[in-house]
Amino acid sequence: MVLLSFESIRKVGIGLFASAGVAGIIIGFSAQKAVGTLLAGIQIAITQPFRIEDAVLVENEWGWIEEINLTYVVVRIWDKRRLVLPTTYFLEKPFQNWTRTSADIIGSIFLYTDYTISIQALRDELTRLLNETPLWDKKVNVLQVTDSKETTMELRILVSAKNSPTTWDLRVHIREKLIEFIQKNYPESLPKTRLVFENGERNPSKLEG
Repeated sequence: MVLLSFESIRKVGIGLFASAGVAGIIIGFSAQKAVGTLLAGIQIAITQPFRIEDAVLVENEWGWIEEINLTYVVVRIWDKRRLVLPTTYFLEKPFQNWTRTSADIIGSIFLYTDYTISIQALRDELTRLLNETPLWDKKVNVLQVTDSKETTMELRILVSAKNSPTTWDLRVHIREKLIEFIQKNYPESLPKTRLVFENGERNPSKLEG
């Protein structure tokens, strides 16, 4: 207080206090973020929204939880890359956990065909293919027409397997085999665009469409 009575020393002291105040604000914000990350890690440890080797979908990437730490989580992507995310990410943004309660999962397959296809024949072939593959867990076997457009029908197929990697393989297998079945047995039912000729003359407007 005695030193502050001198003008020159008072200016130096005010400068020091101001610098300390700015530094304190910066340190405070940094500490707040660090503490928030630690608290998020503790909350994840308590609530356990995911566990090691859970299959998750984050940032449009599909993979497995490899490491869970207080400040970050490591996700092993399907192509062997590692996605490192702060623990706060899982509290602030939505993510998909495909194995939260159980590993079995339903997979969907979409096919687009002409209206002349036999839906029942496709259902019978789907059942035959599923019964012949060990990838299927014998729970879900559904084929439905979910949409109809000007030129095609949308067919949605639902199948199930014991875990997400097996479901992926099953989806690929069924899609390939059903396309082969349509090519071989109903080639005329593949998606096509029709042109209509009226009175034996071409209609330019319809040809352009």
